[in-house]
Amino acid sequence: MWDDLKSLAATRDGTRIDALFAQDAARAETFSVRHDGMLFDYSKTLIDADIRAALIAVAEGAGLAERRDAMFSGAKINETEGRAVLHTALRNLDGAPVEVDGADVMPEVLDTLSRMEALADEIRSSEITDVVNIGIGGSDLGPKMGYIALSPYADGPRCHFVSNVDGADIADTLKLCKPETTLFVIASKTFTTIETMTNAKSAWAWLEEKGVSTEGKFVALSSNKAAAGEWGIPEARVFGFEDWVGGRYSMWGPIGLSLMIGVGPANFRAFLKGGMEMDTHFRTAPLEQNMPVMLALVGMWHNQVLGQATRAVLPYDNRLSRLPAYLQQLEMESNGKGVSMDGANLACNSGPVVWGEPGTNGQHAFYQLIHQGTRVVPCEFMVAAQGHEPELAHHHSLLIANCLAQSEALMRGRDLDEARGKVAGKFGGDELERQARHRVFPGNRPSTTLVYPKLDPETLGRIVALYEHRVFVEGVILNINSFDQWGVELGKELATALGPMVTGEQAADGKDGSTRQLLAFVHKNAR
Repeated sequence: MWDDLKSLAATRDGTRIDALFAQDAARAETFSVRHDGMLFDYSKTLIDADIRAALIAVAEGAGLAERRDAMFSGAKINETEGRAVLHTALRNLDGAPVEVDGADVMPEVLDTLSRMEALADEIRSSEITDVVNIGIGGSDLGPKMGYIALSPYADGPRCHFVSNVDGADIADTLKLCKPETTLFVIASKTFTTIETMTNAKSAWAWLEEKGVSTEGKFVALSSNKAAAGEWGIPEARVFGFEDWVGGRYSMWGPIGLSLMIGVGPANFRAFLKGGMEMDTHFRTAPLEQNMPVMLALVGMWHNQVLGQATRAVLPYDNRLSRLPAYLQQLEMESNGKGVSMDGANLACNSGPVVWGEPGTNGQHAFYQLIHQGTRVVPCEFMVAAQGHEPELAHHHSLLIANCLAQSEALMRGRDLDEARGKVAGKFGGDELERQARHRVFPGNRPSTTLVYPKLDPETLGRIVALYEHRVFVEGVILNINSFDQWGVELGKELATALGPMVTGEQAADGKDGSTRQLLAFVHKNAR
C-alpha cells in the first residue's frame, strides 16, 4: 500500500505546488472541503486528483466506513481493553439510542448532563469566585484548552487548572484564590491518579490550614463513588463516566464540568452541538468531501508517504494557545504505537510529532526553520474571519494577513535571481552572491488552512471533533488501536518503585549506575 503511494509520489518528484495552481485555475476550490461555515483548504500541497483518488482508495480498502459505523454503534473497537469507544455519545444531544452490550447508554448520558447543568447553575449563582480543576492528561488539557478558547463567553467563576505534581503548580494557583470562595473539582476516573490525588490532598490541607471548612468545597469527576465518598464528597457531587470514554476524549462529559461552570450550561451545550454536527458530517459525507477524512489523508500523505515526520499546528488565534498541546496528546497518545491490531510490528511509521504555537509568536521563534531549514515541516494554519474585539479589528486584519502570507511564502519561496535583486544595490561581486544565497527560500513547502467565521462554542466543538475523527481515520488506515495507551504505564510503575529511593527510605539496589548517581546527587543536595 505505502510502496504504491511512494511510487506515485516519485513520479511527481520536481513538481512545485505553485505550478499546480498555474495549471488549474480552479485548484483551490477543487482541493478544499466546506462544512457548516468552515473551509478546509489543502490546495497548497502536492496532492493532485490522482493522488487523492489513491489515498481515498487506501481508506476504503482499510474498511474505514465499516470501522466508523462500528464505533458509533457501540461495538468494542478498543480491542486490547475490550471496550466500546463512545465519546461521541456524550454530545449526542438528540438522544438517539446508542447501545453497549444491549443497553441504551443515552438516558444515563443525558441525565448526567442535566445534573452537571444543575450544579453549574448552583455554583454560578453562589458565592464561589474561583474553581480549581485538579486533573492531569485528558482531565486537564481539554477543559483548560476549552476555557481559554471560550474566554469571551466566560461569565462565571474564574477557572484555574492544576495538573503537574510539581508543588509549584498548585502553590502558584492557590495564591490567586481565597479559601472561603474556592471550589475544587477533582478529575480522576479511578480517584487514584497519583498526581491528581497528591494535589487534591494539598488543596484539602490548604483549606484546613486557613481554617475553612472542607464541606461543600469539593466535587469529584470519577467513577469511583466509594473512594469519593470516603473523602466526604456526597454522591450528588460525584459525576462518573463509563470506560468507553477515554481520557483524551472526555471533555464532552463530566470532565468538562469546570468549562461548563465557567461559560455556562447554554454555551457548553452549544459546544456539544458543534461536535455532534461534525459527527453527522463525518458519518454521512462522501470521503472526498469529508473534512476529517481529507484532513487525515493529507497528514498521512506527508508523514507515511513523503516521510515528513512532524506536523506544526499553527492557530492564528491567541485563545487557541493550548490547542497544539491538546492535539499533541490526542494524536501522539492515540497513534504513537509500534504494533498493529494483531500484534505485528508496523510496516510504516505511525503518528507524527505534533507541535506548535499560536499566532505571530511562532514567526519570531521557529518559522526560520520552517522556511529555510533542511527538513520539510507540513504546517496546519487556522484562523477566524472575525475576532471578538470589534474595536481592535485592525489587529485582526493584520493577524489574518500574517497567516495567509506565511502559507503563501511557504509555497512560493524566493529563488536566487529574486534574492539577488533584493541586495543588488548593497553588494557586488562574490559578496552579492553570498548575501543573496542567504536570502533564498526553497518554497514548495506544504500547508493547509482551516478558516472559520468566529471562534464561538459551536465552532470550537466542530474543531475538536474534527481532529478526533482525523485521529480515528489515521488509526484505521494504520490498523492500530487509537484508544489505548500502554506506553504510559512503564514510567508510572518505575516512578512508584523509585519513590522510597528518592526519600531515602529504601536503598537503590538493582538500579543502573546512572539512576544511582542521580539519586545520590539529589540526596546530597536536598538537605
